[in-house]
Amino acid sequence: MTAPAPTAPDATPRWRRVRDHPATRFLVVRGLLHTAIVLLGVITVTFSLMLLVPGDPVRIALGTRYTQESYDALRAASGLDRPLLEQYLDYVLGAVRGDLGVSFRNGEPVTHVLLDRLPATASLALAGVLVGLLVAVPAGVYAALRNGRLADAVVRITSQVGVSVPDFWMGLLLITLFSATLGWLPSSGYVPFGEDPVEWARRLALPAVTVGLVAGSIMTRFVRAAVLDAIAAGWVRTARSKGLGRRVVLLRHILRNAVVPIVTIVGIQMATLLGGVIVVEVVFAWPGLGRLVYDSVTARDYPVIQGAVLLIAVLFLLINLLVDVIHTLVDPRIRNR
Repeated sequence: MTAPAPTAPDATPRWRRVRDHPATRFLVVRGLLHTAIVLLGVITVTFSLMLLVPGDPVRIALGTRYTQESYDALRAASGLDRPLLEQYLDYVLGAVRGDLGVSFRNGEPVTHVLLDRLPATASLALAGVLVGLLVAVPAGVYAALRNGRLADAVVRITSQVGVSVPDFWMGLLLITLFSATLGWLPSSGYVPFGEDPVEWARRLALPAVTVGLVAGSIMTRFVRAAVLDAIAAGWVRTARSKGLGRRVVLLRHILRNAVVPIVTIVGIQMATLLGGVIVVEVVFAWPGLGRLVYDSVTARDYPVIQGAVLLIAVLFLLINLLVDVIHTLVDPRIRNR
């Protein structure tokens, strides 16, 4: 009796096998359904914001510019002269289409106002998370590998100080040192990447380091905890008992199994920064979503406030969905549950 011929190894890339796995598709569909339900709730809450404002929001927004003609025109342009149910349905359908109304302050479409500010916020968030990872991963791993020693205590105390220091105070210190004293970097302003990449990077450096140090201090504690949990696992002791080198154990067994909680905290920090770091953006005159919300609250520009809240919620939900998908890529146990 002849033995069966050995099967050839599957040459399909791993990421494609994970993408086509039924559990991955179920996770994505479930995440999209959950996102849609939460998003409908957020739309309802943001629509209610206008109703909860004491007084007439149009009258408040006009302020000293009030005339009966301007009041009637702005009220009609905002759709506030129609029945409440019709306003809600129009708002939901408009949000689905990307139509969030017009700004009380300048009459521009809210969607255009938000999209103009989004690149500045996205660049600051990405750069801040990158700075945070450059701080958190080495510091967290170093502290975990020296658990209970002096180096571990120093890292934990330093990270706690980084979390405790207000970000605006850290920003002012960086401006004083690198801008006012050394003159190396500009203290404020924003230049789009397409206009001048070098100047864009120079103006991004200080705010990115400011938010990155705070985010890095938070992530350091999570990285340390994740690595400690991986070190205590049975497969690490087994790998060490087999005589594997420290570097192999660290890279293949410890860090690989600590990736999931690290990805989670990175996603949370990314979503938080995309929501706009209001104080940092005000300190550095950074034209992002946080600064836009601050200016809109000051000007009583409620449609922009509503649109910004809705956009931030959408970004947060999409990042959470992306984190869930990444989890299935890095940990097969998740999609096999």
